[in-house]
Amino acid sequence: MRAAGFYSFGSPEMLELIEIETPQAGAGEVRIRVKAAGVQPVDCAVRNGFSPPGVTITFPHVTGGEFAGVIDQIGEGVTYFAVGAEVLGFRLQFTYAEYVVVPVNQIVAKPDTMPWEVAGGLSGAGQTAHTAMAELRVGKGDTVLINGAAGGVGTVAVQVARARGAAVIGTASEANQEYLRSLGAIPVIYGAGLIDRVRALAPNGVDAALDAAGEEGLRVAAELVKDKDRVGTIVAFQLTEELGVRWIRSNRSASRLAELVQLYSEGKLRIHIRNTYPLSQASAAHREVETGHGRGKVVLMIESITKS
Repeated sequence: MRAAGFYSFGSPEMLELIEIETPQAGAGEVRIRVKAAGVQPVDCAVRNGFSPPGVTITFPHVTGGEFAGVIDQIGEGVTYFAVGAEVLGFRLQFTYAEYVVVPVNQIVAKPDTMPWEVAGGLSGAGQTAHTAMAELRVGKGDTVLINGAAGGVGTVAVQVARARGAAVIGTASEANQEYLRSLGAIPVIYGAGLIDRVRALAPNGVDAALDAAGEEGLRVAAELVKDKDRVGTIVAFQLTEELGVRWIRSNRSASRLAELVQLYSEGKLRIHIRNTYPLSQASAAHREVETGHGRGKVVLMIESITKS
């Protein structure tokens, strides 16, 4: 089968179309013909030499951790899903490919109303945002600050927080202020004077905060939120000990993904697709994600030409 992989660590240009063996579903597993695979910042980190916990990188390596597609093979013992079912899911690496094999507890059914590109880009950022809102105990009546609110994780975090009954203040560039308003957030421009602008918007204080952009916003959050256990970052891990805040790691599960799908089906969650690329242009997708700017998700669209 075709995949986008790399033979050595380095720049986005290391990614190329390669031919590897088509995987087979084992007991308790399904094989999915992939239609879309989201591109996450961690994928770029892996290409640059990062090894996720539990992963040993060997070459050629295929990265990627979220996907959507059609089940085309069922392993022994699988009864809930059938061949032909449209699903979305997650796994640890190897999703930039025509086919992926996963345990059946790492997929959920795709609603007919959900486009492939949205399904392929939902799990990674979506589950990280959902995990963060749960760990920070965001609920009704809270005021939440989200730093980097227009990005992939931030976009979902805003909407999950709103669905939980919280008011949200979101930092973003001037170009994304109206976008944040459309998500139900109170937008604020990041940069010098941020802490004063947030205080003006939240005279009664900020109850919880998620940093999805970096040091400046995290330091502001740590100063504004009294309970440091309700401040978390998915970016500036090196500052967690100094500031006494939480390092948020995604706690992925089918049940968490199903909750996100339900929010989408109820019209409480929408995913903005920034751009899509064919599998052959995975390097261009990585370059775009590595700019660190822009709203929403970048997704690879995969047309299978390999017979299973």
